Order: sequence, then C-alpha cells, then structure tokens
Amino acid sequence: MNNDILVIGGGIAGISAAARLSHLGKVCVLEAETALGYHASGRSAALFEESYGLPSTIALNRASRAYLQAAEGVTSPRGLMLVAGHDEQEAFTHDRQEMGLTELTVAEAQAMIPILDPKSVGRTAWREDAWDLDTDLMIQNFAREVRGNGGQVLTGQAVTKITRTGDGWQVETAAGTHEAKLLVNAAGAWVDQVAALAGVTPMGVTPFRRSMARIPAPGGHDLGKWPMMFGTGESWYAKPDAGKLLVSPAEEDPAEPHDAWADDMVLAEGLARYEAMVSEPVTRLETSWAGLRTFSPDRALVIGFDPVTPDFFWCACQGGYGFQTSAAASQLVADLVAGRASELDAATVAALSPNRFA
Repeated sequence: MNNDILVIGGGIAGISAAARLSHLGKVCVLEAETALGYHASGRSAALFEESYGLPSTIALNRASRAYLQAAEGVTSPRGLMLVAGHDEQEAFTHDRQEMGLTELTVAEAQAMIPILDPKSVGRTAWREDAWDLDTDLMIQNFAREVRGNGGQVLTGQAVTKITRTGDGWQVETAAGTHEAKLLVNAAGAWVDQVAALAGVTPMGVTPFRRSMARIPAPGGHDLGKWPMMFGTGESWYAKPDAGKLLVSPAEEDPAEPHDAWADDMVLAEGLARYEAMVSEPVTRLETSWAGLRTFSPDRALVIGFDPVTPDFFWCACQGGYGFQTSAAASQLVADLVAGRASELDAATVAALSPNRFA
C-alpha cells in the first residue's frame, strides 16, 4: 500500500479531515479540479454563526469555535443583523428566538447600516458574535498540515474507477492509480457518485443551488463595520466583502452535481427582496456565481463508517455549514477512525452517523 488513507475531495470537508487523519497514517487527498475548494467551498458566504443549523450542526459549531478563534487570521469581527418588513412580525419573532438575537430599534439598526429604509423595515435584531472566516487561509492551513505529516494533496485527479483489493481500495484517476486501506468519501455534491463507483449504496443526497451577486458599495459607503444582513426566513442575505456587498437570494433549488452558475431570474428576485429593505437601489452587478449546498435526507451532516462497508468512510453533506463546523467535524473523523472517544456527546455522534439511514 502506498497510502493508509485516501480522501476523495479537496473541499473544506476533505482537506480538514485529511489534516486530522494525517496524524494517524499516510494520507493522500484526491481533488478532481485543478485547485482545492473549487466548488461549494470556494463559493461560501464565509461566516461563523454558532446558532445556525440543526442541533447536531450547532453542536459542531460550538465545538469548532475555540479552534477557529485560536487560528491566527482565520476569524474577524462581523456581526449579524435580522431585517424584517412591517408585515413579517411572526417570522421575525421566530428567527430572532431561534438565532438568539437581541432586538434593536430601527434607528439603532440604521446607525450600523445607514441604508436601511424605515418605510420598509419594521423590526431588526442582531448579535455581535458572528465572524468572517478566511476560507482560503483555512484550506491552506489544513493542506499544510497534511503535507507536514508526509501526506499528499493532489489536484487534477478526477476519479474514474474504484476497485476493492485484498486489503483495501484501488482508485484510478485521469492522472494515475492510488491505493489505500481506508477510503474517505468527501466529494461534496458528488458523494453518491463516488459511493456508486465503490459499490457502496448511495446516501440519497440532494445538491441545492445557491446564487450570489457582488455589487458596488451602496451609496459609496464604507462597509467595513457593517454586519451581515439576513431577511426573515433566510429569504435573502447581504454581506460586506472587500469593500463590496455580496447579495444572495438564498434559494434552495435542487440540482444535479455540476459546476453551478447563477440563475438570472432567481438572482433578480433575491436582489429585489434586498432592495425592498434599503434606500439605495442596485444599479450594477460586478459579477455573479452559484454553488451547490449538499444535504442528506434529514439535512444533518454525515460523518462515519458506512454501515455495510466498514473500510468506506462518509464525510459528507456539509450543507453550507462546512467551514464553521470543520474543526469539530474533522476531529470527529479522526476520533472515529482511531477508535477513540469523541468529545462530542453520544447523541450528536449518533445524529451524524450514516447508521441512521441503515
């Protein structure tokens, strides 16, 4: 065997898992594209918000917090603001309670985000402890850890065939053949396709497209200290980014695994929902794109050994939570592979396990 562990997928799920696993044996990461984090990971909104997600996701968020804050340059202050129209009182109350936000007056919110329009905005709430994440730095830090422990991070390695061997797996790619005892499936939207190649029953995952637009700073404002804005029911969001504003319709449209692109009509509808709450119109789009957020049937992450094929490990269905859960999720991967107890509670580990679908 030239490796102990093969990790298929070089997004945040795969590269973080590989980093932790590299302390247990020789690891090789196989990424189909020419760069790490090319698909969903490279198109993330890049925010850490601890209360975002299902209970098992929130447990991972909380367990990741200290690691992310301790990593130099990874986190920076942002904050999060919920913005509701006058006719969205019930949805506002639900979201504010779910996300643990503190209600503000509209005037207080305007002091933070001057373009909020009181004619449209009825209620607002916010929390300070949400942070920007330097996603590229995170990916490179994990890749450096893999290489530092003698592992490989290979790009341009689209998997074409997976074969069982006497004591593990043989994976063929366009660039060569690799072998290992353990196969980790972290292929994002393609995890079911990888499973099928390996003769493993697919999970039944669903990739969902989410579009994004970058627009100039509204009214020429300095956006540096603006919080991220969410519409009720996550009907849109807007986030400052390098002096510009990212605006998303926050759609969830099912899609086949592919190199996603923004739907112009969906994007226009989302921009209209954002515009309805602000005093500055959108006059120009600088660029737009889309990514695929992949969910399991119950929308929780999937982390664990396949219940039928014990040398096949799932690290899948991050569903848009990949970066903020990566520290704890990757630690759980390593703990399970090493056969040691996790610091996560047993209910959370069970809620993440593929065994729940068996």
